[in-house]
Amino acid sequence: MTRVIAPSRPLADRTRARRGLALFFPLVIVFEALSLAVMVATGNVLWIYALMWSVTLASAITRLVNREGFRDVSFRWGGGRSVTWSVVGLIVPLVVGALAFGTAWMTGLVPFAPGPGGFWMGLLGALTVGLVLNMVWAAGEEIGWRGYMLIRLVDAGVPRPVLVHSVIWGLWHLPLIIAGLIYTEHPDTVVAAIVFMVSVIPMGFVLARIRLGTGSVWPGVVAHGAYNSIIQGAFWPAAAAGGASAAVWVGMEAGLLVAVALALVATVLCVGTWTYRRTPDEVMEGAPRP
Repeated sequence: MTRVIAPSRPLADRTRARRGLALFFPLVIVFEALSLAVMVATGNVLWIYALMWSVTLASAITRLVNREGFRDVSFRWGGGRSVTWSVVGLIVPLVVGALAFGTAWMTGLVPFAPGPGGFWMGLLGALTVGLVLNMVWAAGEEIGWRGYMLIRLVDAGVPRPVLVHSVIWGLWHLPLIIAGLIYTEHPDTVVAAIVFMVSVIPMGFVLARIRLGTGSVWPGVVAHGAYNSIIQGAFWPAAAAGGASAAVWVGMEAGLLVAVALALVATVLCVGTWTYRRTPDEVMEGAPRP
């Protein structure tokens, strides 16, 4: 049974939080539509990095228009809790990769076929240069999704805000999948979209647990960047030779075994006591169930 620790203080200003979300969501939709239009017109998927940072842009505009300030983005590190959860964030993709890809390789569902340099060199690159680069892009999402939307959903009194935020985060990716801009290795776009949603919701819980547990945006940036770097940069390249079958079973982030592994990992990390922290030293008032 999941419990939430929060002080018995008055609820946050729901009206203000809802006003913020009412501006944030349309901005996110407009920026995504513009980014998709550019990507489809030019065929250049590198615009996806601008799309990732557009979420932060939407949150910044909302904060400025509504005079909300930037304090609860929480750029403070957060001490020992942040160190612990950052380490957890680095371990999560390693565990997910070992469970999902390891199962696929050992059972023969997917061939183990690492590229030049081998699997371990690929993993080393993913944990160093790849991690730094992916953290830069992940920050664009984390500052917007977990640094703004999640906090406002809690303030607005939305039931099960962590679940709602995870679903919204997943839905934001769907136009990219349906347009054939990401996860193109999968043989069926609809199936890829469904499996991705099954995967992204538990990952959303993990990232929310990290953000709310530390009161800092940075451990989530580490975890998000590590997941993208390690799964996409180390594990998937060693399985991609399996073609369509590999995409179905593991894929980059839309494989059946990856979805199962993420659900298991999220269950372990997210069951138990939750403490919602707006910042490292400020516990949120009246926080609901995740």
